[in-house]
Amino acid sequence: MAGMRHYLDYNASAPLRPAVREVVLRAFEEVGNPSSVHAEGRRAHALIEAAREEVAALAGARPRDVVFTSGGSEANNTVMTPSLRREPSFTTLALHLMGAGEHASVLSGSRFPENARETIPIDGNGVVDIDFIDARLRRLANESGATALVSLQAANSETGVVQPLAGVAEVVHRHGGLLHVDAVQAAGKLSVDMAAWGADVITLSAHKIGGPKGVGAFVTRPGVEVRERLVRGGGQEGGYRAGTENVAGIAGFGKACTLARDELADYAALTGALRDGLEARLRLVEPGVVVFGAGASRLPNTSAFAIDGLKAETLLMMLDLEGMAVSSGSACSSGKVRRSHVLTAMGIAPSLAEGALRVSFGWGSTEADMESFATAFRKVVGALISRRKGLNAA
Repeated sequence: MAGMRHYLDYNASAPLRPAVREVVLRAFEEVGNPSSVHAEGRRAHALIEAAREEVAALAGARPRDVVFTSGGSEANNTVMTPSLRREPSFTTLALHLMGAGEHASVLSGSRFPENARETIPIDGNGVVDIDFIDARLRRLANESGATALVSLQAANSETGVVQPLAGVAEVVHRHGGLLHVDAVQAAGKLSVDMAAWGADVITLSAHKIGGPKGVGAFVTRPGVEVRERLVRGGGQEGGYRAGTENVAGIAGFGKACTLARDELADYAALTGALRDGLEARLRLVEPGVVVFGAGASRLPNTSAFAIDGLKAETLLMMLDLEGMAVSSGSACSSGKVRRSHVLTAMGIAPSLAEGALRVSFGWGSTEADMESFATAFRKVVGALISRRKGLNAA
């Protein structure tokens, strides 16, 4: 096994940033329950409220509209409910439309009845069909006078493809609907602006931006409310999410949001250059390599690609032995590699989709990481192609 490891799976979980670690460790020293009225409790509560302001600043929102959760999945599950409302409108949300390439927590976490969930087609680059949304909402309004909740990732976790949120929002709001934006992968890589996106609610996760695992948030625009709570009990988080808050995790989340916001321009320039250089190297290894979503706007830190006929499971194991930590995207679950539902929805041929790899990087990545990956990839691909030629000759 190669002695030096290269971590290139930031979209799965970014390494904890040193400045965030310091904040988390200091917060662990606070013994008080943030709901207690004594001095210790007030200090813990103050850490949460400071972090709430930092998350709100990242999202372009008011602190009072930030609700902390255990992560992005819980945040998504919480807001995807027919009880979501925007005052003073009382239009019934009778349908939940979700992009065909959404994260599993959206596709399987909706609290709408099963017969009230539908997927929005995506094109060969992974971009949603806005005309489909328009037609479906118009038909729903004509049939029942109702409208829908539309859930979309700002950016896809596997391909990095960025969705045209402002255009979607215009259509959704024209029909009286609500737009939920899963901003988990976009935060820290793109500017998160609820107003510019036209989002009614967004969801976030700390560990994707160099914060601690196990903490996230949903953020609503003024007047939007989740009336049916997912976690019930005490009155924490303004009554929206019961349970004693993860004070240290939330404090770290806030610091990660501040760093992400302050360093966004530098981050985008750094990772964009790394991505473009990596993809140029990949084409030198194998001219037939296919980069997914290359015809659309993408996150600067993400490259998803494949070589026809090579299997991702084999590639991942061989690259791991060469010291490369990469993935096959969100399709990798519980240690098993499955064909990506995102690539299937994009119409990618199975022989190509089964070989999809995702390389994602971030604040700690360097040009040396890209060069080392290209070298390892050349070695692994060469061995597999030689083996395939030998088998065909036999």
